[in-house]
Formats: sequence, structure tokens, C-alpha cells
Amino acid sequence: MDVVNGQLFSVDPLERYAAKGHGVITSMSAGNDVILVGTSRGWLIRHDFGLGDSQDLDLGGGRSGDQAVHRVFMDPGGSHCIATVLLPGGAETYYMHAKWLRPKLLSRLKGLVVNAVAWNRQLITEASTKEVILGTENGQIYETAVDEVEKREKYVKQLFELTELQEAITGLQMETASVGNATRYYVMAVTPTRLYSFTGIGSLETVFASYFDRAIHFMELPGEIPNSELHFFIKQRRAKHFGWLSGAGIYHGDLNFGAQHSSVSGDENFVENKGLLDYSKLGELGEAIKPRSFAVSEYHFLLLIGDKVKVVNRISQQVVEELTFDHNSDSSKGIIGLCSDATAGLFYAYDENSIFQVSVRDEGRDMWQVYLDMKEYASALSHCHSPSQRDQVYLVQADLAFSSKDYYRAASFYAKINYVLSFEEISLKFITIGEQDALRTFLLRKLDNLMKDDKSQITMISTWPTKLYLDKINRLLLEDDTSKIANTVSDQGMLEYHSFVKEFRAFLSDSKDVLDEATTMRLLESYGRVEELVYFAGLKEKYEIVVHHYIQQGEAKKALEVLQRRNVPIDLQYKFAPDLISLDAYETVESWMNTGNLNPRKLIAAMMRYASEPHAKNETHEVIKYLEFCVKKLHNEDPGVHNLLLSLYAKQEDETQLLQFLDSKFGKGQTNGPDFFYDPKYALRLCLKEKRMRSCVCIYSMMSMHEEAVALALQVDPELAKAEADKVEDDEDKRKKLWLMVAKHVIEQEKGFKRENIRKAIAFLAETGELLKIEDILPFFPDFVLIDDFKEEICKSLKDYNNQIEKLKQEMNDATRGADNIRSDISALAQRYAVIDREEECGVCECKILTAGALQQIGRSYTSMASMAPFYIFPCGHAFHAQCLIAHVTRCASQSQVSYKFNHAEYILNLQKQLSLLVSKAQKGSGVSGHDEPVTSTTSIDKLRSQLDDAVASECPFCGDLMIREISLPFIVPEEVEQMTSWQIRPQVFSAQKILPMTMSI
Repeated sequence: MDVVNGQLFSVDPLERYAAKGHGVITSMSAGNDVILVGTSRGWLIRHDFGLGDSQDLDLGGGRSGDQAVHRVFMDPGGSHCIATVLLPGGAETYYMHAKWLRPKLLSRLKGLVVNAVAWNRQLITEASTKEVILGTENGQIYETAVDEVEKREKYVKQLFELTELQEAITGLQMETASVGNATRYYVMAVTPTRLYSFTGIGSLETVFASYFDRAIHFMELPGEIPNSELHFFIKQRRAKHFGWLSGAGIYHGDLNFGAQHSSVSGDENFVENKGLLDYSKLGELGEAIKPRSFAVSEYHFLLLIGDKVKVVNRISQQVVEELTFDHNSDSSKGIIGLCSDATAGLFYAYDENSIFQVSVRDEGRDMWQVYLDMKEYASALSHCHSPSQRDQVYLVQADLAFSSKDYYRAASFYAKINYVLSFEEISLKFITIGEQDALRTFLLRKLDNLMKDDKSQITMISTWPTKLYLDKINRLLLEDDTSKIANTVSDQGMLEYHSFVKEFRAFLSDSKDVLDEATTMRLLESYGRVEELVYFAGLKEKYEIVVHHYIQQGEAKKALEVLQRRNVPIDLQYKFAPDLISLDAYETVESWMNTGNLNPRKLIAAMMRYASEPHAKNETHEVIKYLEFCVKKLHNEDPGVHNLLLSLYAKQEDETQLLQFLDSKFGKGQTNGPDFFYDPKYALRLCLKEKRMRSCVCIYSMMSMHEEAVALALQVDPELAKAEADKVEDDEDKRKKLWLMVAKHVIEQEKGFKRENIRKAIAFLAETGELLKIEDILPFFPDFVLIDDFKEEICKSLKDYNNQIEKLKQEMNDATRGADNIRSDISALAQRYAVIDREEECGVCECKILTAGALQQIGRSYTSMASMAPFYIFPCGHAFHAQCLIAHVTRCASQSQVSYKFNHAEYILNLQKQLSLLVSKAQKGSGVSGHDEPVTSTTSIDKLRSQLDDAVASECPFCGDLMIREISLPFIVPEEVEQMTSWQIRPQVFSAQKILPMTMSI
């Protein structure tokens, strides 16, 4: 392929597909990389570039004479073909499928010369054409459909006929669109002088039938051209624009099938941006030369003029290229036609003997320049392929706006330029003419267009608008001051100032992440913009500056609102607490109470400072309110908080709140917690200092210093002292001592010793609840007091003592009788016996209890009874040999591995060993001396036997606690595990054995 650099279209000859041997080429069509050629001798030549094969088909059927192929039509998919052959007896139309070897005559179309075919590109399939529209030489429009399986036309319907001006239909195109569940059809047809358009919803028959009752929409242009053509440019199976080769020029436009612009005739017009390419623009001297054929690409028209193809830009209507072709020497007519393959994006030119492929090479690459020259900037931008091309478009717009002194618009366009003009050059343009506002606009728009990765450049550029904003604010303020001097202050000026400040703040908010913090704050400070400085500090989360500013302005509420934000460090609360509570105690305390994560301990310094200041008598103490909130609502346990609250209560004249706080005992009820969290010693010192005596009594009582509490209470109120004395309940002596202190105070407080005063003192005894007697308080009276005054109380006391003596006598008699009963029981036990059956068995060995022999040697530690072994018998009836019982109890004790009332196994074995040693030693000593066993040895043996009896025979092993404890023991003890394992059933492992056959005869 011969391709010249910069060319949009290139020509490639396909000579091997010439129609030699079958006549000259008369018509051609293409679709989906398949070409179809019709010849003058009635042949169809089909070549599939995708498969690489070709097929020659004879439509004449071997007939002689003229039988040229008039027109061939191929669908965009390359599967279906319709061809019309002109015969002396009339025209015949054939249908050919890509899979067929022979074409099929469409008998119902016999005699009709088909000039144009429109395929339904949305519905057509490989197996069926669906509806197809045919345009004839007589100005008639037919509809038909052919299925590959049926191999014949399903129907043929005449849809329309031109009656007003009967002309041949030379071009036909169809498009469909879905409207809900229905289909809208758009049909365009051309004749040598007119372009008709039909549209409607329903079937094709319904759409065309509707035009019998209404006017037909058409476009008529002057002049006539016999080879009139109509072509759609197809992209992604949709028509985008069209071109009509008319007598006046190339009539073209965009197709918008979604639009419903009503025309004068009532039809919906779906053609937009209409235009006419005058043929005079194609000639060298303005001569109007009509093309013989043409094709439509995305941006160009390919016009066959003479033996060349001129490529004309359909937007600028300028000739951009001329394509030439190398013909064979025997060609007489030159290029006779053009056709296009919309699916493959190719074009073909053909003469009588040759075919040329015209390829498109990025035809839209210069369209941005075309639109730019036409000042259609939006279209130019949409067709740019590189940043430099876009810069050129922006530059043209910017220069145009700058020259017309529309500086703001120029700044917006200059900001979009990245390559063709430097940042410094653009900035100098505005600085030179003194347009700071436009410069600021340029900088702001430039920031919007920069990439996020250009952090340093963004920071430097964003600082410049900050200074420009501040300069503009100062200028507005100067203008305002000048107006005030001249007494011409206008609301418009103030409105502009406030609006500009608002805009500046919005800029700070948008640029807070890119502005350099230190530089920006220095700028704001140098221009005296304190409010904006505080605003920017808030944006940068420098809340300390913000809060400090509000405190200086006396706006505690705003400062507290800042501190309550989630991302504000909690330490600022503590830092500014002293200033805030002094400035507005109520709002500060309310803010503290609404902030849940404060540590009250860190606020103690601020609260103490506030508490030290003088306050009105009836003023609510805000610190007390906050501390009560911490203690009662938040259940704070910090001793410092409780101590501070207690100190503030102590300084109040009314002691009620202090006493309530002391009685509350906020720590009471917590597990392993104190009854109170404040320091009682500090509280006592403080209350003594402030002379809060009732509170001191309460603190003494809580510290269990009851004597001090009662002594202090006697100075305040005797009734309080009595109540304190009654609080001691678990120590009777202590309580009596306290009441004696109260009694002494009461007696000493009575002036004189008259009879009525003595009676009052004696009446005090009734309040003690018989805790004090008359003899307890007598020492408090003087010696010369008459006994007659105490006669009644003394008699009562003597009577009480007499009752106590009688009660003690009764208890002593009961104890004597109990001792006698115990001695009788002991004597009875010495005479107790049990009857044993001769067949009674031992509960352990199951041998008879009264067995003699070998067992006697086993139990030698015991006294033998005739020839029987020693044994035990229990009241429950169970009997055991002595040695069997010892072995059983020892074994059970070792298995349970716990201690119980008859001791463990080692203790039993130790006793048994000691007893055996003493018995054997006593027997040896008796055999040598011939005298009885010494008394000391006998006593030791009896003592050991008694201990052994207590260890093993204190209760029946089958009925007592020993049997109950065995419930927790496993059925199989560890010593029996090996034996248990031996009883397990293991799967038998069979070795390879030879199985012998066995026969059994019966």
C-alpha cells in the first residue's frame, strides 16, 4: 500500500479481483470485509477477505444476449445479497445468501428494476433479512423479507408510490428506534430532484399508509442529476449523518433519531445541522462540476469527479486531498463508481476492469483545527487528541477575550493552558495592565487545573491569591473610609466588602490543605486581619489561637463551642479553664457537664481560683454545682474532688449540705471499697477550723472515735451525744462507757441537788434501755445526797439482782443433773454387748467372724479370745475382722487421698506398727523374766489400741462417711488400667493366606 505521510486516505489496487472473462464491471457493493461485483454478462463475483475465498455465480443461466447486472446490494453483515439483472424481456431480481451456491430468483419482483435497497440494520440476522425496502425505477417502494431456510421471499408489499412527481427512486436508507414496546421507523428516499422522509410508529405498512391522508415531507433542490445517491454514515450500527448527491450540491446533515422537532407538514424532523456543499467549490475556477458518484465517511465526502476522487471536509467544505488511480491500458471509462463497507470502515472505487481499496487513516486528526478555524471552540476541544492541541484552542479563545478586554474570561482560558504559554508570561500580561482581579481569577483557575501531585507548585501559587485577596480587602476599606469622609457611604460598597470577605474565607477553607501555615498566618497578621487569622487557625486546627482570641474578646460562649468540637485536644479544656470560669462561670460549667471525657481533678486549680473570688450571697455556686454533678452523676471517686467539695460546703454558713454530704457515704456499697473518698483527717481539721461542730461529731463517728464524738456532741447538744452513744452496737462495754459519759454530763449539768433534779437524773436511766443501773450513776452524786431519793431505784436494782441469782441457781441445778446422766450412760456402755450368729461373715474377707487359726496370728496386736481372731461389730450389724477392717480402711484412705475424721492411711499404718512393736517387746520381756508385763508398757499398748480404734472403727465403713466419699472415686483405679487394657477387643489383622476351596457333598 502506497501511503504518503500526512494523507487521510490511501489507495490500494485489487487487480486480481477484476472481472475479466465475465464481462466488465457494472456495479459493486461491500459489507463486513466482503465485496460483491456485478458484470455486464450477468455474473456475480463474491470475495470474502476474511475467509480468503471467492465465488463466481452466473445469473444469466447460460442465456445469450445482453444481461448486464444493473445493481447489486449487500447487507452490512455480508450475508445477504440482492441483485437486479436487465434482460431484453424485463428485469429480474435475485437473492443470494453467503452459504448458497446458487442465487434464488424473486419471482414476485419480476419486471421491477430495483435501483435502491434499505436494510434494517438493527434487526437483520444471518438467517433472515427481516424487512427490506426496495426502491424501483418507477418510483415505487416495496417491502419484502427472505429467510435463508425457506429460500424464497416471504412476502412482497407495495408500500408507496410517487404520484405527484413520478421519478425513479435512486437512493434509499432506513433506521429504526425502540419507543416503549413499539418501533419507530425512519425512512429516507431520493430521486434526481427530491429527498423524501417518512417516519412513524408501528409496521412499515402502517407508517407508509398514514401518508395517504397527509402531506409527504420532502426537500426539493434545483437542478437534476440522473445518478442521485443517498448514503448514511454508520457507526456502531447507528446512522450518524447523511449525504445526498443532488443536482444543486451535496445536501447533508446530522441525524438525531431521538429528536422530535415538528416540521411544517406535521412530521417529526430528525435532521439537524443541515448544509449544502455547492459544486462550485470543487472546481478550480469556480466551475460547478457534478460528481458521478460519492461516499460518506465520518468527516469527509469522497466525490468521484472525472477520473479522480476528491476528498472534501464536510465541515469546512474544503478539498483536502485528491486520490488518483492507476488504470489498466484497456480501460475506457475510468473510475465509474464508489461504494463503502460501513462495517469494515473501507471504501472501494472501481472501473470496468479493476477494483481499488480506499483506506482511511485517522481522518479526524485535524478536525480540531478545522473547528478552531471556524471558531467552533467546543467542537474543536472535543476533537483534540493531545494537550498541545487543547492549549492552542484555549490560547485562541484567551487572546480573543483579552483583546476585547474581557479579562475575567481571558483569565479562565489562560489558566487552562499548560504548554504553549508559560505561567510567567500569562501573569505578566495581567500585571502589565494592572488587572489584579483578573490575575487573581487566573491564579484561582490555575489551581483548579493543577494535578494533586504538584504540591509545591500548588502551595506557591495559592499563596499569591491570598495576598491579592488581602490587597483587595484593604482597597475596599480605603474606599469606604474615603466615602465616610465625604459623607457618601453607600450600602453597595459595604455589601461588596462583606461579599468579598466571604469569598476570601471560602478560598481559605478550600485551600487550607495546600497553603503554607506559617506564611499564611504571617500575611494575615501583617494585614491586621485578626478575624480571618482566627478563622484560618480554626481551619488548620490551631484551636489554641482561636480560643485565646475569643477569651480576649470576652466571648466565652464561642470559645467553649470551639473546645467542644470532637477533634480539639482535651488539654485545651484544662489550659483555658481558669480564664473561662472567671469570664462566664455558668456557661463554662454547663460546657464541662456536657463534655463527658473531662477529668475533674485537672480542673481543681481553676475551680479553687473561682471559689476564692467573692460572690453574691444568693448566687448559685457554679463550682459546687459541677462537683455535685461529678460526685452524684458521674460517681467520681477522686479524693481531691471530694475534698474540694467538702471544703466548699464547710465554708457555707448553712451546715445542712455539709451534713448531708457526710451522711451520704458515696463509697458505700462498692465491693472492697471505702465508705467515703475524702480524707477524714483533712475534713476534721477543716470543720474544726470553720467551727462546724455537728460535722466534726459526724466525722469522729465515721472514724470510730466514739468517745471524742460523744464528748464533742455533749458540748453541742446532749441529744446528739445520746444518738452517738447508741451507734455502738457490737461492743456492750464501749456503749456503756459512752452512756456513762452522757450520764455524768447530765448529772453535772443539773444545778443543785434538789429532789426534782435528782428525779430527772434518775429518769435518764430509762433512756439507756437497762444498760445503766442506779449503782452505775451513784458515784456521780455527792456523798451527802439522801438515800431516800434513790430508794425506789435501789429496790428495783436489788430485785433485778435477786432474779439473776435465782436464774444462776437454776442453771447450776440443770448442770448437776446433766453430769449425773452422763455418768449413768458411761456405766451403761461398759455393760453393752452384742450377739453374733455362728454363721456371721466378715464384711471384707467374707470368712466367718468366729474363725480360729491363722487369723489369730494376723491379729496378734489384740487380745485373743480363746482360739478366735479379734473382730469389730458395729451397732448397724456389720462385723469385720480387726485386720480386715484395718486393711480396708487403709486402702480406701489411700485411694481417696483426702483427710477425714479417722486420719489418713499413713497414720493408721504408723499406729499399727507401733502397737505391734510394743506387743512383741512386752511378750519378750515377759518370757525372759517370768513376770507380768510392766504397767507402763500395758498403758502404752492400751492407749495405742484406743487410738487405732478411733482411726478405723469410729464408724462403720459400709454405713458411714467413708462409703459416701467413695462415690467420687472412679470405677477403675489407676492400678487396674493395665488389667483393663488386657480385656480390650482388638481388630484381628489377617495376613495373606491361601484360601483353599472347600466342597461339601450331601
